[in-house]
Formats: sequence, structure tokens, C-alpha cells
Amino acid sequence: MNRYHCCATCIHFRAERVDGKMRYMCKRLGYETKTHYKFNCWTPKEKVRRLMEKQGEKDA
Repeated sequence: MNRYHCCATCIHFRAERVDGKMRYMCKRLGYETKTHYKFNCWTPKEKVRRLMEKQGEKDA
């Protein structure tokens, strides 16, 4: 895995404020997650993908 692989950099990651607290969800999997969690279904956001390509990271 590379250093960018985490839920917060995935296209399926959503953050929303509910009752004054932040709630982090994976819309693809349909359940709550944390920003630093890692799953095999990770698909990097376009900005992250370009950064990975620029730095020569694998999985870009």
C-alpha cells in the first residue's frame, strides 16, 4: 500500500455534521468509517491520483 491509502482520500468518503458531531461515511460500503481507516475497495480522488502519479507511487 502507499502512503495516500486511507478513507479520507477515497471518492466514496463523505463527511457530514449531525447533531453537532462529525460523521464519516463510506457511501460505497454504506457504513461509518474513520478518516484513517483503509479498505481494499479504495479508489483515490482525482487530486490524490494526480499527486501519486507525479511522485511515482504505485496504484495510481
